[in-house]
Amino acid sequence: MTDLVVVSLEAWDDVWRRNQHLVAGLLRSDPSLRVLFVEPPADPTHDLRSGRRPSFAHGVREVPDVAPGRLFTMRAVKWIPRRLDSRTDERLARAVMRAAESLGMRHPLLWINDPGTVALAELSGWPTLYDITDDWLSADRPESERRRAAVNEARLLDIAREVVVCSPELMRRKGVTRQVELIPNAVDVEAYRRHTPRPADLPDRPVALYLGTVHPDRIDIDLCEATARALGSSGTLVLVGPNLLAPAQAARLRDAGARLLGPRPRDAVVGYLQHADVLVVPHVVTEFTDSLDPIKLYEYQAVGRPVVATSVAGFRDADDPRITIASGDAFAAAVAASVPASSHFPDGADATVADWSDRVAAMGEVVRRLDAAAPG
Repeated sequence: MTDLVVVSLEAWDDVWRRNQHLVAGLLRSDPSLRVLFVEPPADPTHDLRSGRRPSFAHGVREVPDVAPGRLFTMRAVKWIPRRLDSRTDERLARAVMRAAESLGMRHPLLWINDPGTVALAELSGWPTLYDITDDWLSADRPESERRRAAVNEARLLDIAREVVVCSPELMRRKGVTRQVELIPNAVDVEAYRRHTPRPADLPDRPVALYLGTVHPDRIDIDLCEATARALGSSGTLVLVGPNLLAPAQAARLRDAGARLLGPRPRDAVVGYLQHADVLVVPHVVTEFTDSLDPIKLYEYQAVGRPVVATSVAGFRDADDPRITIASGDAFAAAVAASVPASSHFPDGADATVADWSDRVAAMGEVVRRLDAAAPG
């Protein structure tokens, strides 16, 4: 039996991202695999400072609907900020080690997606895979956070036995000092091509829809506002995904006529994409977004709807006549012009798109190499 501890940047919830697709696929393909999925730690002090309801830890929980008896989650808690407690990362790491031990995981493999958890790799000595999905050294963060991220990543790149990246740009940046393997994102093609009913909360008029986390690191707030106002009574800009905007930013978009629907379960998002008239990517173009391999590229392509995107990584390089690249004042005009007169799903949903099964097979090879090199 192989045991795997996965330290994620996201919780295991109904909004599936790269880690969940890959982990679920690995569990399906290997009945001897067990996984402890480590969610980001609760931070009740930060929650209170931010005006949110405090969140707290939870112990080991089984996820029976995915792999009964073989998939578990846990969440530790960070009680004191790092600037006040130099042992915060050690405490969090030891909480994960205790959770693994409670499941009888004596010598697991370690898959780290969050570079801030490098202390776990150092303290445990578990054979480590570092899966890089974002270049946090390029994110808009305080200088102290960027310095800490740089130190953590340098340590991980040194001690990890395997390093995987999701985009060619990350391969270029992180492959300077060591070998890395490119495993991009994908989509469950079959699921996205099964017709689903129109969601009841979509407006009864043309819809320009964005699917993804609504975060100022990615979303161009000014562009979204301008697009919503330009559509006016002829259509509605709809954003589906976790809303991480400040209240004032969200209010600007709503005042402009946009609808922020919040997150939807992974099976439900298919209907939003299929019944959109045009799919949009109003992203900022920065060094950070240039490091990404947007999952929405594959999701958008799978449903075959027209797409308007800013010149962001993935979309600007796609050889797909349904994708229009536009920016500034031209973006809203391109959105309006891309609304088809009569075309509806599944028209156009026949292009070849990468499937998660291919990425699971590639990641499975990495995990087997890591396991084979493990001592004992």
